[in-house]
Amino acid sequence: MTSINYRNKTIQILPDVYEPAEDSFLLVDALLEIIRDNDSLLEVGCGSGIVSVFAKDHCKNVLATDINPHAVHCALLNGIDVVMTDLFACIKGTFDIVVFNPPYLPTSTEDQVGGWDDLMLNGGPDGRDTIRRFVADVGNHLDPDGQVLLLISSLTGIKEVCDLFHGEGMSVQTVAESMYFFEKLVVLKARKAPEKQV
Repeated sequence: MTSINYRNKTIQILPDVYEPAEDSFLLVDALLEIIRDNDSLLEVGCGSGIVSVFAKDHCKNVLATDINPHAVHCALLNGIDVVMTDLFACIKGTFDIVVFNPPYLPTSTEDQVGGWDDLMLNGGPDGRDTIRRFVADVGNHLDPDGQVLLLISSLTGIKEVCDLFHGEGMSVQTVAESMYFFEKLVVLKARKAPEKQV
């Protein structure tokens, strides 16, 4: 087991669990800008649970999910209530905030490395395989005035991901971004679009 430190918090990391990096930190920073005391939060694909660790300082209720049993164990070590499931399967109810750092890298069959690394990184040929499934279902788990934070890369296709949200009747905007060697990391904030008055 190893650990990392960010914003004066220590996060335990187990083998076969995504180690928080620039994308995780950008998502934490974006969350801390919008979170309100007594919000309820769901972190999908939590990995180590780093986002939930910071959310617990503010939220009345924090729940996380991950399909990786090593990640579930790791999040539990970091004090997070977590369910082993695929995205929203088995999750009932709605939340003020839903957060997801998905596998977003475009990955061909030849690029797949196998094991848990593929689940953490492999976004399919265009980087949006898991994101499509997430966007299609997230509205069912969002309070009427709730918010979604989704971390993606410029390699994933920012416009294309925004179009997925629009296709589900949601508004979306960029709330954080950071440039790196070969990509731009972006946090999108989405919410249900208000119904038009007739």
